Amino acid sequence: MATVSSHRTTVAELRASSEVDGVFACSRKDRLTARSGSTYLALELRDRTGAIPARAFRNADFLAGLFDRGDLVHVSGRVERFRDELQVDVAHIRRADDEGRDPADFLPVAFRDVDELDGFLEHLAREVYDRDLRRLLDAFLGDREFRAALRGTPCTRGGHHAYLGGLLEHTVAVATLALETCTLHPRLNSDLLITAAILHDAGKTREFELGAAIELSQEGALLGHLTLGQQLIADRTARLEGFPKDKLLALSHCVLGHHGPDVLPGRRFRSPEALALYRLNAVDAAVKGALEHGLPG
Repeated sequence: MATVSSHRTTVAELRASSEVDGVFACSRKDRLTARSGSTYLALELRDRTGAIPARAFRNADFLAGLFDRGDLVHVSGRVERFRDELQVDVAHIRRADDEGRDPADFLPVAFRDVDELDGFLEHLAREVYDRDLRRLLDAFLGDREFRAALRGTPCTRGGHHAYLGGLLEHTVAVATLALETCTLHPRLNSDLLITAAILHDAGKTREFELGAAIELSQEGALLGHLTLGQQLIADRTARLEGFPKDKLLALSHCVLGHHGPDVLPGRRFRSPEALALYRLNAVDAAVKGALEHGLPG
């Protein structure tokens, strides 16, 4: 599907006293009452460059019926300075046609080069020498649709790596930690651990829907990425002739337990590789979360 390619004014380009006429994501929509008793809409307009508050004082109730929070909206109005901050005084707002629009225009994107991250991922996959696990990785990484989803999917909705490309960045980080851990602890099954690290969040390629905001898909809301990931792995191995059941079970155990042992039978890990993946995943998530959002209080 072609994307809309004409230039659009971004949030970062808005200036005081300038006119606004463009499409943004509506990430907040509240109907409030002013001191005068009149109602108005308090909004937040967002794109990949940032966010700006907006207010609709005229025809608030009518305008409220033309769009919802999470929609792409076409906004016309004027940028004003209020209490030393910019905000948009909205004259008109309505739901925009999102046909052909690129989510990358409205959602935050990775700062790191995704092509470079792709190269790192392929390097890490080449560190897997077990014939069966390598066949499985090749089946995943050779799938254009899956590869594109890795590059364009966030890792979370609002936590660590919550931007397009975040899933690929996190995957590369955890797999790199796995490779280094296997060097420090050579008794680990490096083929299993590195494969599990590369595929541990595969289910997230189906967990989200991307538009004006990062939302859960129906699959994501009902099943979650642990189950979705295990299903993807099981489906792939079923198409690989002669894939050993014991290797599928060992890999599934790692993937299903990478958020902790509570979801596992007996609520305990059955392999050091599963324990290692759980800890390494937590390290990258915690460090990246602290760098992005600060240390927990």
